[in-house]
Amino acid sequence: MFLRTFVAGMVLATTSAGVFAQEKVINLYSARHYQTDEALYGNFTKATGIKINRVDADDAGILARLKSEGTASPADVILLVDAARLWRGENDGLFQPVKSGVLESRIPANLRGKDDGQGSQWFGFSTRARVIVYNKQNVKPEDVDSYESLADPKNKGKLCTRSGSHPYNVSLFGALYEHVGEAKTEAILKGMVANMARTPVGGDTDQIKAVASGECGVAISNSYYVARLMKSTKPEDIAVVSKFGVVWPNQKSFGAHVNIAGAGVAKNAPHKADAVKFLEYLASDDAQRYFAEGNNEWPAVKSVKTGNAALDTLGPFKAEVIDVAVTGRNQQKVLQILDRVGYK
Repeated sequence: MFLRTFVAGMVLATTSAGVFAQEKVINLYSARHYQTDEALYGNFTKATGIKINRVDADDAGILARLKSEGTASPADVILLVDAARLWRGENDGLFQPVKSGVLESRIPANLRGKDDGQGSQWFGFSTRARVIVYNKQNVKPEDVDSYESLADPKNKGKLCTRSGSHPYNVSLFGALYEHVGEAKTEAILKGMVANMARTPVGGDTDQIKAVASGECGVAISNSYYVARLMKSTKPEDIAVVSKFGVVWPNQKSFGAHVNIAGAGVAKNAPHKADAVKFLEYLASDDAQRYFAEGNNEWPAVKSVKTGNAALDTLGPFKAEVIDVAVTGRNQQKVLQILDRVGYK
């Protein structure tokens, strides 16, 4: 009887081990928290049989956790929502290069991380623009048609922004640094500080609402915050939308600043092959629509079209064409300028 029990136990243990060994899984550290992402991840599992275990936090929290976990980190894929933060993760050695014909053919080179011949460290999967929002009663759109115009004395006392050191603004100013150089960037940021209607506070939606209320004449916002308000059916949001206009900045020069959400394979990924499959899936037509429309953004794959009425209403625009990684490379210089000009 002991022998039969022992043998039965061994069979059960062997069978269980086999089941667990066959279970396919990736661990995703994600800074995205949108309802449509559930369908995105569910479709991947349905198509591949690979389960996704997700850890949610903001960009800074994810990078801090990865550093703390070190080589013991179970992370397979790191998903962040800002180019400067992706660059920071790369610079801190948190990604590993990925060589993929699918990703290289579908994701534009300027939306990918550094490639030293072994593949890029990260890939952008959606884009958004940093637009200028103005009060239609008090401000003429031609007076705020560029980022530089926000520093013009004619806009004194009209400008509202979130904190200058917020990643969205640091990325914008990092791109500006690339376009016009250090001296001009510092002059622009100094002029913006002089034109503030109030001390920087709140998020982009707060700036838009302050413009609509007349507290500010002009503000900077990511395009998806504008689209969210435009799609809202709440009476208070409809009232806000009726009072502001949107300008695509720098259409006569280098174009509107574009940022990304993107992902890469973690340095110590225990399931690298399946992690690469997930990135390739995010570049597919269906996933691109889910990924972009979940946050009112545009697909990184240019051939993919979406049906977002709010974004369509804003119309076509000229976007800057630079390597998005420069926003990270210029980050420290930008932060130093912000300190010098007192942009809180």
